[in-house]
Amino acid sequence: MTQASTDRLLRIAVTGSTGLVGSSLCKTLHKQGRDVRPIVRRSTGQANEIRWDTAKQTFDRDALAHCDAVVHLAGENIMGRWTDEKKQRVRDSRVESTRALASTLAGLTNGPRTFVVASAIGFYGDTGQSDARTEDDAPGTGFLADVCTQWEVAAKQARDAGIRVVHVRIGIVLSPKGGALKQMLLPFKLGLGGPIGDGKQWMSWISLHDLVRVLTYCIDTPAITGPVNAVAPTPATNRQFTKSLGRVLHRPTLLPVPSFAPRLLFGRECADALVLGSIRVLPKRLIDSGFSFDFNDLDQAIHHELQQR
Repeated sequence: MTQASTDRLLRIAVTGSTGLVGSSLCKTLHKQGRDVRPIVRRSTGQANEIRWDTAKQTFDRDALAHCDAVVHLAGENIMGRWTDEKKQRVRDSRVESTRALASTLAGLTNGPRTFVVASAIGFYGDTGQSDARTEDDAPGTGFLADVCTQWEVAAKQARDAGIRVVHVRIGIVLSPKGGALKQMLLPFKLGLGGPIGDGKQWMSWISLHDLVRVLTYCIDTPAITGPVNAVAPTPATNRQFTKSLGRVLHRPTLLPVPSFAPRLLFGRECADALVLGSIRVLPKRLIDSGFSFDFNDLDQAIHHELQQR
């Protein structure tokens, strides 16, 4: 990382601090000597915690006023059957919480001047087999694209108040502790792995290790603002991903998974968007700013993450 500020922001408030990404980020920030302030939805039990009343969508303003930056990672799990109720929870957990937090930060006289907000590459919709998308491209269509668009618009009050806002559009996060890789490990270890559907759908991935580095880079780099694609510069098709995971695990990948299987498990709309859909994305702004990924090679990324358990 070449262009991050030498004056690191020291006191960082984080929502979603117990999740897969948030817990790893907080651990790294602690190791760097930062003062991490988890934003919690329960009653605060420790002096460093910041209260978030989700019923009223209010935050402890006084506690936030003493922070240098806020990282907002909280959100309803996207996987599962997309009933109307599930969709509403997914949308509200992202859009309404971001709007409330942005409004709170905008109203602070001497509060944080950096607001890093999670988003997702679902912003681009299903890209099919077309050229890869970058941050310069318009949003796609569909439920995920609509949610991501609203999610990013929800930070408007913070931007209007002169706060530096970064929207980190996160791809498929590789970690054996959660997400797609965790779900794939058991069948692959049993020799039951294979491409899903026709295997041609693009998977834009990032190691958990590099995602944490991207988040800290966005916290510390004043020149970074707006959308940032948090994906490795080497997206893979599902068939390529399957072969890579098989190589790392030393297992065959000869059993294709028919399209109806994820549709039965997650429902058609969710499966078509998250499992069978194709999203090919490149991290143009990170590369242009001088950021260097530790893991561009998929085999190496999977191997590294499997050693972290």
